[in-house]
Amino acid sequence: MWTLPNILTLSRIALAPVIALLPFINGWIPKFLSFVVFLAAAISDIYDGKLARERKQITDLGKELDPLADKLLLVAALIPIYWITTYNMKQYEIPWWGSVPLWVAAILVGREVAMTIFRQMAKRRGVVIAAMGPGKLKTIVQDIFLGATIGWFAWKDMREHFGWQRMRVGIWWETVHGTVIAITMAVAVILTVYSLIIYLHRYRSLFRTGPSVPPVGSDRH
Repeated sequence: MWTLPNILTLSRIALAPVIALLPFINGWIPKFLSFVVFLAAAISDIYDGKLARERKQITDLGKELDPLADKLLLVAALIPIYWITTYNMKQYEIPWWGSVPLWVAAILVGREVAMTIFRQMAKRRGVVIAAMGPGKLKTIVQDIFLGATIGWFAWKDMREHFGWQRMRVGIWWETVHGTVIAITMAVAVILTVYSLIIYLHRYRSLFRTGPSVPPVGSDRH
């Protein structure tokens, strides 16, 4: 059970509080560290699944821990992102959106809550629901949005600290960076809803009464 892929997944879980707290500390260094930690956690999410498949260490524990780690990473990043863009909007305003709307946060978190309940219901019927293609893509786009936004906070503080407000390169980068955040936020919302529908449709037999549904074979990632 304590394989390297599972240890990497547990490390992501342990890093969640760090990611959640650092952006609230004044200055660009804590925000930049939060970005680095989030990036490391997101990358580990890719490699733990790859290692599990290559080493043939796919376990039911890994299938359960991996979605949990993804959920904690989402909440850990979304809490400071929502709070900072909402209550410090002028300084950290996101292009096109301004702040992260409450309904966006509700959709992203609500989908994870729904999937957690769905997975527990499936487990009681003998089915382990592992990550599927749409869910993986959703996680990738979502991580880009979350990481880019945390990096946005660090960038804003760095521009002010180092006096980069009038640099042409800085202005260009801010436009590109902000555009990435705005687009990935929209795509993440679409994929969040779409992937939930796909999961519910594929495992729709779980809602039927009768004998337990036999497990559906799938990889960890």
